[in-house]
Order: sequence, then structure tokens, then C-alpha cells
Amino acid sequence: MSKVLRSISITTSLSAEDAVGVLLELEQGQTPSSYADAVARLSTVSVYGEVETRDVAGIKRRLREGLQALAADGIDIGPGRIQVKKVLARDWSESWKRHFKPLDLGPRLLVKPTWSRRNPRKGQALVILDPGLSFGTGQHATTRFCLEQLVALRDPENASQSMLDVGTGSGILAIAAVKLGYQPVAAFDFDPDCVRVSNENAGLNGVAKVLTVTQDDITRVPRKSRQRYSVVCANLICDLLIAERDRLMARVAPGGSLVLAGILETQFGLVRNAVETAGWKLVAATTDQEWRSGTFVERASAHQGTKKGR
Repeated sequence: MSKVLRSISITTSLSAEDAVGVLLELEQGQTPSSYADAVARLSTVSVYGEVETRDVAGIKRRLREGLQALAADGIDIGPGRIQVKKVLARDWSESWKRHFKPLDLGPRLLVKPTWSRRNPRKGQALVILDPGLSFGTGQHATTRFCLEQLVALRDPENASQSMLDVGTGSGILAIAAVKLGYQPVAAFDFDPDCVRVSNENAGLNGVAKVLTVTQDDITRVPRKSRQRYSVVCANLICDLLIAERDRLMARVAPGGSLVLAGILETQFGLVRNAVETAGWKLVAATTDQEWRSGTFVERASAHQGTKKGR
């Protein structure tokens, strides 16, 4: 049975938007988009993916159970209406054109979609993206934090800073790293669609000769790594960050930085504790709505942090 591109949406209250987004992200492994109706004070949170018809009922059942758990925790889920619909390719494309806007990250980096006519400022590195099915545009708070850290950690005087992007999605972080001057840059994702889209985006940005995204799974890569990087970015779910802590840390070069994102604020303490008990220290952190992200360094290198965690 062939898979069909579908939107999986939940209509909920504005206050539950982020919690419902996490529910959908855990179900599909994709960062959701949301569309708020200020008049009705409702939000429709959606993810997109290739889903077989036989799997739809199971998805709806798991989402209903998840919504019930949120309600039991005292979260106002509003109508909690679940919809799974087929999506035409042209509908997908037009949806992203409406909601993916250029992202200006200061004087050193601009991220924009392929259809935007905006030009970078002098000295501003440019990343052009066609997100495809991979959901990595920089609009989400967790991706934006990683981009900001790549800018903040980049030392123009150091020509040998390297970067690893774990769970690359659209390739946005790895491509941005190349454009900012990191070398070498490596990236991988377990999802073949993400790998394909990332490599297409690398070609679109003229960096395919120095960046090849590969298919791999952080739970299956060797626990130790010969290649270590100045900056390792992992924008993953909380449980995965904790379970694979040692694999991630083993890929950070001495004096390097581990940037962790994809974490609910209520779960950040668990991630922080797991990393700090291994001898690392939080040196930068940002909370944006329900999300909290952080950068860690080994305690002996903590003085190299970009800013204090807060």
C-alpha cells in the first residue's frame, strides 16, 4: 500500500498550542506549524507526513489518548478536534509560502525561503531553503536558538572550527555553519526524506562539495568517535538527548560546545542534570514560550561560554 502525503491537525486553545505541538511532534517526528485564530481564540496545530490509510486510525487513537493526558494535567485543550487529510503538492507549497518568512539573525546571517526576494546585507551570510517535508526553517524557537549559537560561537580568527548537526531536518544548521565559516561540517538524520531534502538544500546553497548529509541514527552510531567537532548541535526530543548523552558528548572536541534543543521548559531540568552529572556546565540558555534550549561545555572549559544560562 502506497503512502500518501497527509496533514495531521489538532484544533485547540491558544494556551495549549505548544503542548499539542509536542504531542504531534512525538507522533510524527516533525516540527509542527500552527495557525492562530485570534477572534475564536483557537489554534490549529499541524504536522505533515506520508501516512498509509491503514495507519490513520492508530494515529487518531494515540492523539486522543495524548489529549486526554494533557487535560488530566490541567491543560485546557479546547475543542481538541483531530483531523487527518490528504494534501496536494500544490497546497503544501502554497502553505509554506504563506508562513515561512525570512529570518534575520543580525549582521552575520540571513535565512530565507527560495521564493523570497530579500537580499542579505553587506557581510551577512545567506542561507536559502526549500523545506520540503523536513520542517527546518528557523521559525521554531529551538532551531532559532541553534542558529543564534552558531553565530555567537563562531570565531572569525579561527579557521579550523568544525560543526556536527545531529538530526539535521532540512539541513538548515549545517548549511548555516558552512556559510559562517565552520569547516569541516557534517550532518546526519535517520529520515531518508530529510537526507534527500538536506542534500538538495546544500546544492541550492552552493555547498554540496563540502557538505554531504548522510542517513544515520544517533542511537546506532558508535559510542566513541574518532572525529570530534568544535560545536555539536542536537535538536532532538528530551528522552533521546538524555539516552544518547554519551554519544553526543563523545563527538565534542576538547574546549568545544554542545548545543541542545527541542526541550520543553518543564523537561529542561532533566536534560541539564543528565549533562551536568557527566562533568559539563550550562553556559547559555534561552526560554521561548514552552521551549528551553541550552549550550554546555566541559567544566574545565566553562569560561569559554557565550553567555550565562538563565
